[in-house]
Amino acid sequence: MSEQNASQGTDISELTIAVLGGTGDQGRGLARRFALAGHTVYIGSRNAERAAKAAGELVEAESATLQVHGLANADAAAQGDIVIVAVPWDGHRELLVSLADRLAGKIVVDCVNPLGFDKKGPFALDVAEGSAAQQAAEVLPGSRVTAAFHHVSAVILLDPEVEQVDLDVLVLGEDRDATDVVRALAEQIPGVRGVFGGRLRNAHQVEAFTANLIAVNRRYKTHAGIRITGL
Repeated sequence: MSEQNASQGTDISELTIAVLGGTGDQGRGLARRFALAGHTVYIGSRNAERAAKAAGELVEAESATLQVHGLANADAAAQGDIVIVAVPWDGHRELLVSLADRLAGKIVVDCVNPLGFDKKGPFALDVAEGSAAQQAAEVLPGSRVTAAFHHVSAVILLDPEVEQVDLDVLVLGEDRDATDVVRALAEQIPGVRGVFGGRLRNAHQVEAFTANLIAVNRRYKTHAGIRITGL
């Protein structure tokens, strides 16, 4: 099987998805899209009531029957076969350390962008481990850590008028089977293509590039993404 087609034939239809930090815009957007694709989705939050409210609002907003449930982060982590980390950077390490046992053996998808903002706009923060994804791998030695979904606009994910999302999702990781699963997950969103982007040591520039996209979006008043040519 070629690298280009490696995610094809990867059956993820029965896998459940947990989104930690799922009450934020990006988390809710990803939860919505995966629920629309037929997955059972667990939205996690520090506050279980907030998670339940967010889940209920997603279900209420769609005409389709969606399986979306809101739980505390720890309970959501326990329920998900694939666990997406979409929490604010400030609480990233602390949360993952607290959930290491529950995340053991699972595919963890880190989509956190360590960014700062000042009068000049967004900029990438220095991370001791190299990147958020590498930090996750360090504190979750028993998990299959990948990095993906950094450049997906929450506005587009949540917009009911947008059916096709014109975007490539770069997926990074050390475990090729895990990255193939995450690539297949990305392709559950119509229009999206999952592209292997290298090992976790290459995650820093992927996370940092989000600052450039934010600058583009502010200047041109759009919700830009990326496409990889030649594939």
